[in-house]
Amino acid sequence: MNLDATLHLLPRKGAATPLYIYLHGASSTPLAMTPVVERFVGAYPQAAHLIPEGFEIGEAEPQTRQWFSTIGINEVNRPGRIERALSPLSAFVREAQAHFGVTPEATALVGFSQGGILALGAAHACPGLVGRVVIIAGRYAALPESAPGAVVHLVHGKEDTVVPARHSVEAATRLVALGGDVTADIVPGIGHEPHAELVDRALGHLKSFLPRRIWEAALAEAPLMATRADSRELSRPIPAPPANDPV
Repeated sequence: MNLDATLHLLPRKGAATPLYIYLHGASSTPLAMTPVVERFVGAYPQAAHLIPEGFEIGEAEPQTRQWFSTIGINEVNRPGRIERALSPLSAFVREAQAHFGVTPEATALVGFSQGGILALGAAHACPGLVGRVVIIAGRYAALPESAPGAVVHLVHGKEDTVVPARHSVEAATRLVALGGDVTADIVPGIGHEPHAELVDRALGHLKSFLPRRIWEAALAEAPLMATRADSRELSRPIPAPPANDPV
């Protein structure tokens, strides 16, 4: 994949960070991700936004692209097809990180439909590749046996008939059980599309969600001390420190 030829949006000045890489759906084009990218650019104008095209020619229409073939795809052969696409994807991500001087922790994959399936695969098969993945109407090829190091944000339309929303519910349930960092939103009235409401839900979690490892590290540095207080004690004014105490 040619980094220079990849559709991209960069800040007008200054270093570009973080790095967002958008993966479109099957038989589609990078331009189909424009509604998603525009909302991310509005939220992160200083970031580098890259929208590569799928590795293969689309099977539905020759002017489109896809990440892996869907002809004859089923639950058995889907994982193998995803695995073959992961090597060129990880190479592209690492090249982009080196080019912009961005760390894996500051890199996110944002995938819709087939692109989301590939992003989830990368989160597990390529440890340390990215810090977060945003999955819009995607799914696991097979539910994982371990949690990824990356934070997973799942958003799905409840009326999706192409990739049913139950896949996100099952994925979130499994990741929580495995101790992973995950958020999940199932939004009524939305089908199989990168709807603005789904994107905004994901952006909200990107800005506010604190990964478990960061929270646990903070607790380890400043452990909470167990104490008890009744309502009368809580209502008393806080006494002033002695004059020789630092404030």
